[in-house]
Amino acid sequence: MTVTVSNEDLKIVLNKLDGVKLELLRLRAMLLPEEEATEIEKKEIKKAKRELAKGAKVDLQEFIAELGC
Repeated sequence: MTVTVSNEDLKIVLNKLDGVKLELLRLRAMLLPEEEATEIEKKEIKKAKRELAKGAKVDLQEFIAELGC
């Protein structure tokens, strides 16, 4: 079975994945409120927020690798 995806469709999927990643970070923060973020995590969160505000994108392969899939 072959699936063909246009560049526009791919952009839509990648944008949605960006939103999913951000939502996962929010949920993690809500579910683990008693756990204080490390300085490294705080820096990563600040960096992610700045990148998101600038409209940065996440590479799909990097995202999959981060999830350990």
